[in-house]
Amino acid sequence: MDVLPGRARRGGLAPVKIECAALLVDVDGTLVHSGAAVERSWRRWSAEYGADPERVLEMCHGRRSEDTIAELVGPAERPAAVALLKRLELTDLDGVVACPGAAELLAALDGRDALPWALVTSCGVELVTARMAAAGLPLPTVMITAERVRHGKPDPECYRLGAEALGVPAADCAVLEDAPAGVASGRAAGAAVVAVTTTFPAGDLGDAHAVLESLTQVRPEPDGLVLAARP
Repeated sequence: MDVLPGRARRGGLAPVKIECAALLVDVDGTLVHSGAAVERSWRRWSAEYGADPERVLEMCHGRRSEDTIAELVGPAERPAAVALLKRLELTDLDGVVACPGAAELLAALDGRDALPWALVTSCGVELVTARMAAAGLPLPTVMITAERVRHGKPDPECYRLGAEALGVPAADCAVLEDAPAGVASGRAAGAAVVAVTTTFPAGDLGDAHAVLESLTQVRPEPDGLVLAARP
């Protein structure tokens, strides 16, 4: 993996190549605009459990729901609390659409000589399948979902599992993310991390190797990613 740090920061100076052997992609906020649905679901959940919705929303982005809920309710309540949020999320897909550049990116990855890729998400398999379908985006063969890991983001386990499933060392992968927890996860796994500012401002994503406005600035090639300022 070869990274040219700093050159692809938001409003970057020139196209930059990140050499990698595989691509690991987050879903919510990276490929799929689901922020409004996520917020509605967590607000309804918060009302049910008497939690401060603003605090909950500060905690939940980029993390597994069960990890957030574990910090908010006691052990005896957690199974029911997780089940409620799952029902709320699966029944609210209103406004879930593809992020700018997501469809084009995945279409470019759908080829015989294309860069291998996988989804690595804090969502469960049912929810990621539903949201990708709502956004009109295809699913890859390899998906690392909440059920596959013992420790959610920002722990690096999910990205290490994604790399392993593709048969590539994590250090030879690039990660696409939108949240600080995911950026930390990808960095800890040893991958090159490219963040987009669809959910958080660039200042919150400063640990990424590159921070861009959207996936329209990402072009995959068989041996890596080309990052460029939006034309």
